[in-house]
Amino acid sequence: MRVVVQRVKEAKCVVDDKVTGAINKGFLLFIGFSNNDTLDILPKVASKVMGLRIFEDEFGKMNKSLKDMNASILAISQFTLYSDCKHGNRPSFTEAMKYDLANEYYLKFVNILKENGYVVETGIFGADMKIHLINDGPVTIIIDSEKL
Repeated sequence: MRVVVQRVKEAKCVVDDKVTGAINKGFLLFIGFSNNDTLDILPKVASKVMGLRIFEDEFGKMNKSLKDMNASILAISQFTLYSDCKHGNRPSFTEAMKYDLANEYYLKFVNILKENGYVVETGIFGADMKIHLINDGPVTIIIDSEKL
């Protein structure tokens, strides 16, 4: 499982000219799953995301979390996080989890975040999504379950 975390001032997802999810200050998460992922990794990665202290405190140090800032999450599925460009210029996605199972994992991951008290907005799994964001910093963190 890979999650790209971007600290944002605001972000929204638009599908067919309709906003499906929007947040102000918080995290924009791009979430992808590999064929090797199992359900037991979801709480571990969620815990890492929820615990990230990447908002600045009163001294300008990255020391505050989502909860400290009363911030929200926009969670976007993105199978392309498991693209492979080793052979040629056209990416292969054979390492990405199959659609139905990936959708199940994505929904379970979002539910873990919600069950922990976070406001979580989403895109539409598998849709052609347009993501609008104002990056804050920019601060971008990559969480890879194989490195936890």
